[in-house]
Amino acid sequence: MSDTRTGSARNEGLEEGRYRIDGTDGRARAGTFGLRNGEVLTPCFMPVGTQGTVKGLTPEDLERLGARILLGNTYHLYLRPGMEVIEQAGGLGPFMHWDGPILTDSGGFQVFSLARINRVTDEGVTFQSHIDGSRHLLTPERAVDIQACLRSDVMMALDECPPGRADPETARSALERTLLWLARCRTRHAELRAEGTGRAGLLFPIFQGASWPELRLESLERTLEMGDWSGIGIGGLSVGEPKDVTLSILDVCEPHMPVERPRYLMGVGYPTDLIEAIRRGVDMFDCVAPTRNGRNGTAFTTDGRFNVKRAGFARDFRPLDGDCDCECCLNYSRAYLRHLFAADELLGLRLLSIHNVAFLVSLASEARDAILEGRFEDWAEDRLRRYRSGPDTLSD
Repeated sequence: MSDTRTGSARNEGLEEGRYRIDGTDGRARAGTFGLRNGEVLTPCFMPVGTQGTVKGLTPEDLERLGARILLGNTYHLYLRPGMEVIEQAGGLGPFMHWDGPILTDSGGFQVFSLARINRVTDEGVTFQSHIDGSRHLLTPERAVDIQACLRSDVMMALDECPPGRADPETARSALERTLLWLARCRTRHAELRAEGTGRAGLLFPIFQGASWPELRLESLERTLEMGDWSGIGIGGLSVGEPKDVTLSILDVCEPHMPVERPRYLMGVGYPTDLIEAIRRGVDMFDCVAPTRNGRNGTAFTTDGRFNVKRAGFARDFRPLDGDCDCECCLNYSRAYLRHLFAADELLGLRLLSIHNVAFLVSLASEARDAILEGRFEDWAEDRLRRYRSGPDTLSD
């Protein structure tokens, strides 16, 4: 992969926490975000290192693919291997042999989606581990402390994420608790920063409100009143609501989000979602989709999404995606990939994961180039048309 792709660049002088707008085209933005372990060019896609690894890929793979910032999952790493081990290693980066920027989630989403919840109160969330049944209390302060042990460049505040179709009362309750927890995260984060140890990176808040525009705007306004944040997380979207609702919420919120701060749409990363969100002023994305789909034999390509396990690929000696220059597409045919999956060979999972991550990293980089060159809308329409016309493409 070429060095022009979306990524980070070291020693270029942009101070930690500064976000520079390099160009706009409509509402789409191209920027540079200064972090202590490197500068990140946006729009950017962040591969997800769930348990200190992006499944099947090495840090060297990720660097070659153009990824320069990863996401780490606090919940999983807290439970295994545990904070003592990672702290002794010097943080998540040294532990997993990654020297670029890392963003960590608060652990809240995984607690609500994976663990057995025992109780949610203003104090925090009491839950049982999905691994061994052990009981834990995750408070806002604890979420910040854990992420400080991970030494991430960006840590997320603990939030309560309601379902996308939550009723107004449920959405209101989550909104209020998220703001209450945010105040406590802010206080604990300030204490850690004041220590001067370098353990605490930047803190991003998350605003909620489910699919209710008035609650979204209230949550955003009250969140911004609480501090001069380095960026902002858009939480609770793509969690069950229809796609048109997701986009309408972004349309409502975008004019009210700070121009000079990066906007992070959490847990979103299918190709069409990424393009439509960039069109609406979003800068940062993460999703497990590229590796999860790759392990199941599904590839994202310029001309749609399809499953390489189809019998029709048995004698198809074309590359997976003729427009892609990743290791998979340069060296292996569709027929060979189909053979690997039919034979239950692990190489097939790895090669498709390589391609899918490369595809999304490259897609974000292409969007950046199009924004800077003033041709984003034409580029977006062409990419969406080609992708949606694919023979097997489902609605992303």
